[in-house]
Amino acid sequence: MSPPVLDGANPADSAPIHLSRPAPGIIAALFCGYLAVGLPLPVIPLFVHDKLGFGNLVVGIAIGIQFLATVLTRGYSGRLTDSHGGKRAALQGAVTCAFGGLLYLVAALPALSPQVSLAVIILGRLVAGFGESQFVTGCVSWSIASVGPKRAGKSMSWTGIAMFAALAIGAPIGMALYQTYGLEAAMVACIVAPIMAAAIALGASSYTTPTGTRLPFYRVIGQIWKEGLGLMLSGVGLSGLTAFASLYFAERGWAHAGLVMTAFGIGFIFMRAVFGHLPDRIGGYRVAFWSLAIEAIGQALLWAAPIEMVALAGALVTGLGCALVFPALGVEALKRVLPANRGSAMGAFVAFLDIAYGVAGPLAGVIAGQFGYAAVYILGAAAAVIGAFLVLGRRGAKV
Repeated sequence: MSPPVLDGANPADSAPIHLSRPAPGIIAALFCGYLAVGLPLPVIPLFVHDKLGFGNLVVGIAIGIQFLATVLTRGYSGRLTDSHGGKRAALQGAVTCAFGGLLYLVAALPALSPQVSLAVIILGRLVAGFGESQFVTGCVSWSIASVGPKRAGKSMSWTGIAMFAALAIGAPIGMALYQTYGLEAAMVACIVAPIMAAAIALGASSYTTPTGTRLPFYRVIGQIWKEGLGLMLSGVGLSGLTAFASLYFAERGWAHAGLVMTAFGIGFIFMRAVFGHLPDRIGGYRVAFWSLAIEAIGQALLWAAPIEMVALAGALVTGLGCALVFPALGVEALKRVLPANRGSAMGAFVAFLDIAYGVAGPLAGVIAGQFGYAAVYILGAAAAVIGAFLVLGRRGAKV
């Protein structure tokens, strides 16, 4: 890792200088850009289900297809980051996300038929997924470059705080805009947020990418797939929250669906802010095991909730559990690759989370149609338990 690079500077002229925590500009840009992910989460399910008249499976597809686009482009995003740096990838991703928001806005036009509106929404989700792939891979790698590999866990904790703060704030804002002004207002916000992110990123320092042998993306996957699988299983619970919490709450007559992601985000941010150093200090596998166990408890609370407050508590506990899985297993994944492949490793690692979101959304839709919305959270609890046992079996794991 290297110090900030000025135009015309030679990175070899100075020794690496790392910050004690990720550069504020990177975290601020990530927060603004990721608002474009949080804003439509409670809105699109309601729009597709209530306004356009489609069923639960279509709702799950509309939400999950963004993550399909993201996972299919993680290889490109990792190569872009390794070759040109995280800042370049983040800027490209922000512009692409803004275009996805523009497509959402087009889908809201009243002259369009439900079928055409759905097609445009899905196209917008695909474009947003491609943008998110570049933006998040770039920002996460850029942040790690700013602090160095010894503080990678802290870096991933802070990037996660930015992302889930954006979810926690963006989801209720998106819901409020939708309920008060309609889909158009919520989708305009999805355009403005990534443009703000690009503006902030332009002013932030660049950090060089380590040189060395760059492996093909499939070989990088081969080195970190077990850590990625643990991350994937942890993502099933969050997928159920994002895709079906608003419909679950509406079915029960509960009025505060917009607070689900806020509760999740509070738990998530608390754990990242207070305990984000633990993966670097005591080892990633130990932290991941206990985190997955806590997530399973949170999902069980959501399933069994007799009243709204218990369901919100389940979302909070799920956030507490999910919080450290990414940095914990991410630290272990980075240990398995050469420095020149860290961008690709992060792209491959996060791709497993994309797979969770892309597969779990439609699967949860089928389960919700057969057994009710509460059953979605039994799926999340089971996945977290399996993930915990997977971590136990990883070589070198200590819990």
